[in-house]
Amino acid sequence: MSIDLSNLSAKELAALIRDAQKRKTVVAKRQPITKVRAQLTAAAKKAGYSIEELFGAGAPAVKAVRGTKAAKGAAKTGRTLPKVAPKYRNPANPAETWTGRGKQPRWLAEFTNQGRKVEDFLIQK
Repeated sequence: MSIDLSNLSAKELAALIRDAQKRKTVVAKRQPITKVRAQLTAAAKKAGYSIEELFGAGAPAVKAVRGTKAAKGAAKTGRTLPKVAPKYRNPANPAETWTGRGKQPRWLAEFTNQGRKVEDFLIQK
């Protein structure tokens, strides 16, 4: 990181030096990151957890909270729709069907672009 100091006034330089010294004292008072990691790992192990269980593999702690059972249950508040029998079948490949819901499949869109009607592909009951 480099800061262009040539355009700063004496007042701005003094403020920058003062802010840098404050930051330096804050950083110097902190424990080394390896020591903090070891303490967190030991506390998690003592409680019967691993760091991966608590925070996920490299994920922030916020995502671990979202993945709880309560959050998963809240995500399923919408209604579920029943299965629907297919209404249309591809004559070239009978394994390809469409219920009529959602976006048209590519095979049906190709046939309709060629001038054929959707009703031509109805499954006869």
